[in-house]
Amino acid sequence: MPNTLIKHARIVNEGSIIEADLRIKEQRIDKVASEIPAEASDNIVEANGCYLLPGMIDDQVHFREPGLTHKGTIASESRAAVVGGITSFIEMPNVNPATTSIDALEKKYDIASQNSMANYAFYLGATEDNIEQIKLLDPKKHPGVKVFMGASTGSLLVEKPSALEAIFRDSPVIITTHCESGPVIKKNLDNITHTPTIQDHPVIRDTEACYASSSYAVGLAKQYQSQLHVLHITTEKELSLFEAGPIANKHITAEACVHHLWFCDQDYSRLGNFIKCNPAIKAASDREALIAALNSGHIDIIATDHAPHTLEEKQCDYNNAPAGLPLVQHALLSLFDHVHHNRLSLQQVVEKTAHNPAIRFAMVDRGYIREGYFADLVLVNSNQSTTVSHDNVHYHCGWTPFDGHQFSSRIQSTWVNGELVFNGQDIIQQETEHSMRLDFSK
Repeated sequence: MPNTLIKHARIVNEGSIIEADLRIKEQRIDKVASEIPAEASDNIVEANGCYLLPGMIDDQVHFREPGLTHKGTIASESRAAVVGGITSFIEMPNVNPATTSIDALEKKYDIASQNSMANYAFYLGATEDNIEQIKLLDPKKHPGVKVFMGASTGSLLVEKPSALEAIFRDSPVIITTHCESGPVIKKNLDNITHTPTIQDHPVIRDTEACYASSSYAVGLAKQYQSQLHVLHITTEKELSLFEAGPIANKHITAEACVHHLWFCDQDYSRLGNFIKCNPAIKAASDREALIAALNSGHIDIIATDHAPHTLEEKQCDYNNAPAGLPLVQHALLSLFDHVHHNRLSLQQVVEKTAHNPAIRFAMVDRGYIREGYFADLVLVNSNQSTTVSHDNVHYHCGWTPFDGHQFSSRIQSTWVNGELVFNGQDIIQQETEHSMRLDFSK
């Protein structure tokens, strides 16, 4: 692999922005300095003042393989991810069959080792009777266990108190939770006297449904001193459950997702089922509270919950349309729009999308621009816009809720372990294997 020398970049890292050069040697960052003389073997990339960030680490995606590959695959969705500046992901267990055993988990790693464009890891799915499999998870190999504490179907629904207590007591890895209360959702649905429509979605899956479940999870984590990460917080009320401060000092952390930071319930009339997701997109006041919580440190991580479905599936009536939307290609661009409108700073975006995921999951040598770390990098041009259209969408499902939107910035280049995988125009499929299974130091 030839060396790569990135010249005149504005490096966003560890709370500061500096103008510097960066050399990639083999798979890692070899040197960061104000001026690095070029060598004969260097492939020179002129950044021209573009922002150089550590690649986004997305701790919540659904890439649909195995069993649901008509919606997406590890290959297709990881390609879209690197186009969006995401260099590592952790994928969810609700595929077919569900990933509820160590054997099924390792089979997904085998698939990713053959065709993932980005670095990868996978959660085991919790059931009400697989605690012995959960106990076998290796904290240095496996990032966590996913617990659907309501609002799920099939084996991936864990509601029995005894099963939840066993997981929170005995899990050797981080417990990540989807928190919505099934009984509250059922009660809300029973109170609706007409045929439900998409406008009812945030009423059925309301604040109380979320708070009842997330407060239960936080209570269990405090009781057993568990490592808990609550996924996709959507309501202002839930924020009272979490403390501000450095993520390294916490055993209970919270995440927000890009679509809950972007859309609100006023968008249902325009986008309908295309923004149907669980937990539901809620009021504009909730959205503003989430952004404020990112600024205050009550929310620690920004992820996507990327969950593609086919256009035909989404065009069904409300009751039959599946929940979830494709997001990895446009997540970082959406966050740059928040920066453009002074809702977040660039340093905060890097902290929430790279530094903090790396800290929370104890990822080895990732999430920072540091000498010796893996060269997972994204170069972003804030002076060129990106207009989203059907022609430039890389998701297997072929659609996006951002269709027609003009983002204020443009992804210029993405490197995964030192290999250029996106050059601003084309995905570059490397002949050598460049993506890696993520390692953890827990």
